[in-house]
Amino acid sequence: MAAEPPSSAIVWFRDDLRVADHPALTAGAKAANLACAYVLDEDSPGIRAHGGASRWWLAQSLRALDADLRKLGQRLVLRRGKASDVIPALAGEMSASHVYWNRRYDRPGIAADDAVIAELRALGLSGGTFPGNLLAEPGRIATKDGGPVRVFTPFWKRVLGLGDPRKALPAPERLPPPVDIASDRLEDWRLEPTNPDWAGGLRETWQPGENAARQRLSDFLDSIRGYADDRDRPDKPATSRLSPHLHFGEISPVEIFHAARFAADDGAPSHDIEKFLRELGWREFSYHLLHHFPDLATENLQSRFDAFPWRNDDAALKAWQRGRTGYPIVDAGMRELWQTGWMHNRVRMVAASFLIKHLLIDWRIGEQWFWDTLVDADPANNTASWQWVAGSGADAAPYFRIFNPVLQGEKFDPQGEYVRRWVPEIAALPDRFVHKPWIASPLELAEAKVALGKTYPEPIVDHDMARKRALAAFEALKA
Repeated sequence: MAAEPPSSAIVWFRDDLRVADHPALTAGAKAANLACAYVLDEDSPGIRAHGGASRWWLAQSLRALDADLRKLGQRLVLRRGKASDVIPALAGEMSASHVYWNRRYDRPGIAADDAVIAELRALGLSGGTFPGNLLAEPGRIATKDGGPVRVFTPFWKRVLGLGDPRKALPAPERLPPPVDIASDRLEDWRLEPTNPDWAGGLRETWQPGENAARQRLSDFLDSIRGYADDRDRPDKPATSRLSPHLHFGEISPVEIFHAARFAADDGAPSHDIEKFLRELGWREFSYHLLHHFPDLATENLQSRFDAFPWRNDDAALKAWQRGRTGYPIVDAGMRELWQTGWMHNRVRMVAASFLIKHLLIDWRIGEQWFWDTLVDADPANNTASWQWVAGSGADAAPYFRIFNPVLQGEKFDPQGEYVRRWVPEIAALPDRFVHKPWIASPLELAEAKVALGKTYPEPIVDHDMARKRALAAFEALKA
């Protein structure tokens, strides 16, 4: 016999700001009365507050979610505080018997959820959790001895070996009426910058929200031909740019997986689709790592790196942050990040490698900068990717793999279009100099109106010297 639907329930939104393929919302839709709530929790132990760019995106995403809920007869209730205080109090205000939410997989998130469950049980209320944000729950993927899989390829094979993920849930056609309870004003949370307002580039670049996420996915799949070859080219619009939408849960990985497979059935090149799904798999892998290694943001996964001789160099760090290193591909990426809150993945690797291996600055400092400036500052992807580049993570690039920023630029931005867009002061240089302006003659520099050290910096470190220094540091670590 089916259980009676609750008379009054709460759906607690977190990093799943959508109405489609939302298992918790599907469950809450059966209630007679419903409250859809978002809690800005920066008080639970270990919860990492959003960085500046992510706070801007969160504000837009919450507005979009509220608009979508209103079309379904609901609204979004905003509260701020410790979730284990706010959610039970909200349940008391509306006499709710059930609270539903989709699960999280990081240690602070799990601990905060457990604290909410404990408080609800003490009040005699029920909390129902659902798998809504991954293709496979972490407990379903393991090595033969039951441990976490630390290498991507066997991990992804295990995920695919489970078969296609569950079908995506449709958005409810209608939701129960909202309960008359108070809500914070989004503007009072001050998520968006005002003085100064530095978010102009973000507004010009992005449209947050579920509808925008679904449109971006559709447009990308319509033009996916060539993705496998072009995804490493920052000078081409070949990537999906879905990462911030995924980070805030405006679209689920299950929806993306099935849409990609449908596109393949409809004629999209299978090798491009499979390469795209593999990139979705890296997100999955990062979340599984974060679940099993909850200190991923602060502790080297490979403990031998704990003794690495990092350097303190504030001037070099500032030059990197501002895109003033003298290496055009690095500077282009850092300026793209500052202007748009996003950076092409290939350039992220080059810029991260430069900080870690050319400058010998601790990867955690770079991770923190990305956390504050990326609109897709994901707690799993951001951390796992920095550790991958550093060589200290799971399935990591070997430390001695040191990207040459000149060769990377020439290979992946061969005509310098990406560099010219973001480093306009060297845009007039011929192609052969645009990734290494210091080899141009004084006459060629003058014709391009480039004065090294004045209009554009000379390299802050010599590549060959930096490479030797990094390798020596690694050899000392091994010794």
